[in-house]
Amino acid sequence: MKFLNEFKTFALKGNVVDMAVGVIIGGAFGKIVTSLVNDIIMPPLGVLVGGMNFKNLHIVIQKAAIDPVTGKLTEAVTLNYGNFIQTTIDFLIIAFSIFITIKFMNKLKRKKEALPSAPSPTPAPSKEEALLTDIRDILKSMEDKKM
Repeated sequence: MKFLNEFKTFALKGNVVDMAVGVIIGGAFGKIVTSLVNDIIMPPLGVLVGGMNFKNLHIVIQKAAIDPVTGKLTEAVTLNYGNFIQTTIDFLIIAFSIFITIKFMNKLKRKKEALPSAPSPTPAPSKEEALLTDIRDILKSMEDKKM
């Protein structure tokens, strides 16, 4: 039972839950950025480089062939450098997007910290303080009458 209680304490800590939320949001953000790259950025970039699709760029190291004995097709061996270019562009856009997002969040945080906070209202005196103040005022008025 002690083991289960320790696990429960660990699993329900705020940091673990926050991290899980971050991973889920990060996955969704990754899909958005992938769509941005594939559907928005790459088509115009492909037009700029002559309609070339980066993912199709490759160097054939060994052509596909049919084995004359078995009749089995051996796949071509290719060096897919276009896929590497595409993945690198994806990474750079994701890194830039995260940089801009964090920069924006830090800017908002600084603005919030720069705002002057309203002065906190003076707390009402406790019952003891109010009673002592009354006693002081009574004693003071008695001294004033003596003089």
